Amino acid sequence: MCDQNHFEDDRRDFEARGLVTRKQFGVLLGAGMSMALPQVANAAPVSDAEVTVTTPDGAADCYFVHPASGTAPAVLIWPDIFGLRPAFRQMGKRLAESGYSVLVVNPFYRTKKAPTAENGSATPIEQVRTLAQTLTETTNMTDAKAFIGWLDKQPSVAKNKKVGTQGYCMGGPMAFRTAAAVPDRVGGVASFHGGGLVRADSPSSPHIQASKTKAQFLVAIAANDDARAPTDKDILKKTFAEAKLAAEIEVYENSAHGWCPPDSRVYNEPNAEKAWARLLALYSKALV
Repeated sequence: MCDQNHFEDDRRDFEARGLVTRKQFGVLLGAGMSMALPQVANAAPVSDAEVTVTTPDGAADCYFVHPASGTAPAVLIWPDIFGLRPAFRQMGKRLAESGYSVLVVNPFYRTKKAPTAENGSATPIEQVRTLAQTLTETTNMTDAKAFIGWLDKQPSVAKNKKVGTQGYCMGGPMAFRTAAAVPDRVGGVASFHGGGLVRADSPSSPHIQASKTKAQFLVAIAANDDARAPTDKDILKKTFAEAKLAAEIEVYENSAHGWCPPDSRVYNEPNAEKAWARLLALYSKALV
């Protein structure tokens, strides 16, 4: 589902190279705190709340944040394996300040309410892997329909604008499948260090499902993920080109799997900011 087995390898490698310290992901991140993201220029005032979304499988605890007045295009955020936590609330709020109505979900709601990782992204991967294993292609599609259906009932959501969706780590395939689940509603899809986007010889591979939509795509690939699966980017480019879908696919050099969330053990601010800028560029074109 994501490159879970390599988190500790990446952490040790980056620590050895002096790119991240134990203090950064130990004391600070272990407390569940997140580094401050750069402020949004001309940030819109926002309103936020913890909300519950009813799905066919239960009640999902989520975070909803949107501009305080008017309507805005909706965005659905799928977090990484460490789940809904302060860092992703911060990212959702930042996106809302840029003019979007944002729902950040707890994908593990069937099993456990957030927080699902005891120490945020500093939680040992073994403690959360079992949560990820409870999710399937079916749950991804069912949840996507329920979450977007909920968003479309909110007064702050612009019904005449397409919806965006973005995923991190295991959330990358979920974002792809969201477009497949609600193809007439989703206009922009972004994956950041997504794991399992390309599943060889599977007709239900997320990249094949996504290619049957009309969405535009942004795929930001970690350098070490590319080293492990060097042909994935080429398959993605070929698939989207053949489907005549706009897709920006790039390997981010000097980045490790998980580099985007500000509480990550391998957070890379310059690359994360570049990816964020490309996300805003995608949504400005696709959510119309």
